Amino acid sequence: MYRISAVVILFVFWLLLSGMFEPFLIGAGAVCAIAVVWIAQRMEVIDHEGHPIHLGWRALTYWPWLFKEIAKSAWDVSKIIVSPRLRVTPQLLRVKTTQRTAVGLVIYANSITLTPGTISIEVADGTILVHALTREGAASLAE
Repeated sequence: MYRISAVVILFVFWLLLSGMFEPFLIGAGAVCAIAVVWIAQRMEVIDHEGHPIHLGWRALTYWPWLFKEIAKSAWDVSKIIVSPRLRVTPQLLRVKTTQRTAVGLVIYANSITLTPGTISIEVADGTILVHALTREGAASLAE
């Protein structure tokens, strides 16, 4: 299942980037996608962590939530930067996680880092050590 979805994703990505819809080029793109997945399979790099298709349906709620959080944080950080009185109050805090898998922990830590004004520093013992630019940002993470 992972191999088939990897071939499909690579081929669709190639098709979107190339914009070429001639039969020969479509066939060449399909052959290249199959060859890349075959080589990756021989290297043993296609697995449930590297290609998490089992998380696909959850992305429908995750991506909109993440984009909303990034936009809110970017607005807050922009207000701090433009403000004549810089209200930076750096905070370090430990955020408890509810994720049970390594993939879930990494996705959550990366989501925190993608959000402007916060950086994940360490993941250990079911918590993430986070540096927040402001007290308000730290408080929103604690929620």
